[in-house]
Amino acid sequence: MATTVGDFLVERLYQWGVRRIYGYPGDGINGVFGALSRAQEKIRFIQVRHEEMAAFMASAEAKFGGGLGVCIATSGPGASHLITGLYDARLDHMPVLAITGQQARTAMGGHYQQEVDLVSMFKDVAGAFVQQAGAPEQVRHLVDRAIRIALGERRVTAIVLPNDLQEMEYSEPSHAHGTLHSGIGYSRPRKLPYDEDLRRAAEVLNAGSKVAILVGAGALQATDEVIQVAEKLGAGVAKALLGKAALPDDLPWVTGSIGLLGTEPSYKLMTECDTLLMIGSGFPYSEFLPEEGQARGVQIDLKADMLSLRYPMEVNLEGDAAETLRALLPLLQEKEDRRWRADIEGWRGDWEKKLESRALVSATPINPQRVAFELSPRLPERAIVTCDSGSCANWFARDLKIRRGMMCSLSGGLASMGAGVPYAIAAKFAYPDRTVVAMVGDGAMQMNNMAELITVAKYWREWQDPRWICCVFNNEDLNQVTWEQRVMEGDPKFEASQNIPNVPYHRFAESIGLKGLYVDREDAVAAAWEEALAADRPVLLEFKTDPNVPPLPPHITFEQARKFASTLLKGDPNQAGIIAQTAKQMLGSVLPKGRDKP
Repeated sequence: MATTVGDFLVERLYQWGVRRIYGYPGDGINGVFGALSRAQEKIRFIQVRHEEMAAFMASAEAKFGGGLGVCIATSGPGASHLITGLYDARLDHMPVLAITGQQARTAMGGHYQQEVDLVSMFKDVAGAFVQQAGAPEQVRHLVDRAIRIALGERRVTAIVLPNDLQEMEYSEPSHAHGTLHSGIGYSRPRKLPYDEDLRRAAEVLNAGSKVAILVGAGALQATDEVIQVAEKLGAGVAKALLGKAALPDDLPWVTGSIGLLGTEPSYKLMTECDTLLMIGSGFPYSEFLPEEGQARGVQIDLKADMLSLRYPMEVNLEGDAAETLRALLPLLQEKEDRRWRADIEGWRGDWEKKLESRALVSATPINPQRVAFELSPRLPERAIVTCDSGSCANWFARDLKIRRGMMCSLSGGLASMGAGVPYAIAAKFAYPDRTVVAMVGDGAMQMNNMAELITVAKYWREWQDPRWICCVFNNEDLNQVTWEQRVMEGDPKFEASQNIPNVPYHRFAESIGLKGLYVDREDAVAAAWEEALAADRPVLLEFKTDPNVPPLPPHITFEQARKFASTLLKGDPNQAGIIAQTAKQMLGSVLPKGRDKP
């Protein structure tokens, strides 16, 4: 049998090291699916419920697996459904390849069914490389360039294949003018600044007496190096959300997350430092960084376009985080005065007491902070935690403590709802022997995550460790936006937009063969986590949580307080509850501690 273009594509992907593709079929991509079938699972196809979820999974595959993520869809609506998940990868600098079908070449330009100008549609999200194939001999270099660019530039790329082309016999490009003869393989280079720039950076850091470090996703593979630098400089380290797993939280000078979802010690670290070292982070909210002119700055990043973007840095170092820190370390002087470090550790200790007090404050029926607080010490070694966008991200950011060897992530730059469950599915395929936990709000579950539980039901029996838990915060409210309306706009909750139906998520899980647990008592939260973590199959763990527990920012500005007061003056439908819970949280550090008794 002749090798088709589809057959060649699958074999070429395999030669590049691709072992999994996430997607959904359709007649516009049937030629490639036939080839996947003939390849007898050399590349595993993972069937999702919706193409957007396939793109999220490809993004998560790149994040957790460290290589290329690949997703596939048919022409027209299948291709357009990929866009949101691809933007997630694009904004978080993840290498992802999207492969889509297209109508036959002879139909193009004829207003044919499902005919969409896909090259134009993908031009922004896959602007590094998006091409539509026109001849069999072209496909070789399209695949090679798309993958090499995705890996080398950490970008999204896309290949569009007309359906008639997929079925054609493949032929190699001839040795003639106008042909290309590309090859396979990419090795990431050692990227290191010049010695002169390293010395300039060291001079700035050595001169500082109050050094603050901010790490992001670019520091995930530089844990030991960051620790050594922080110890030498007597610095504290704050973590952007995508860098949550860069350092373990059991280090007393790690102040935790930064920003609206951040901690008080991270806020103090930035407002009181005189020197800032930013490593591999594109943290967007400049108001949580030092005021301009307050601190001298040094930044390390792989990408030049992210340097000196959030804060005017004195020294910009383009390079790999671990390599650059290793080269910088011998140039740094040991800080003898440790008063700054003592202050940081004191802030962190006080914050931990406040977090525990807030988590143990009673709510109606469950304080959502309690859910993350009770999970944290029970997480198995090497666990992977994913989180969706919404108020659950506050508790993920603050109350969940990461230990060395764990992984965690969420949709960072895009902050899209709906990523939590597909991220957790991709994490489990990448590491079938590790426990995976997804923290998801009820809004995201209703938007698209419930359907992907069917994907879990389809595949979980092949996982080496069956522990896969979806934790749902059921508060019948699009809670993060509700609080944003109150605090940022000064508007009461708009019930028409914010209230969502009460759905028995645990029963849906049971109906498709998973284990379902429902918890509506605070004294049952810890035991529920233990039961879920001991289950012999994936679990949907549903907590009925109180929407009136405020996700307090690390620092309340006068303007925020004014607008919140304005909300109450206008009359909020949940006014009594939010007043009571806000008062409890504000007084959390002085309330008596102690767990509820059964």
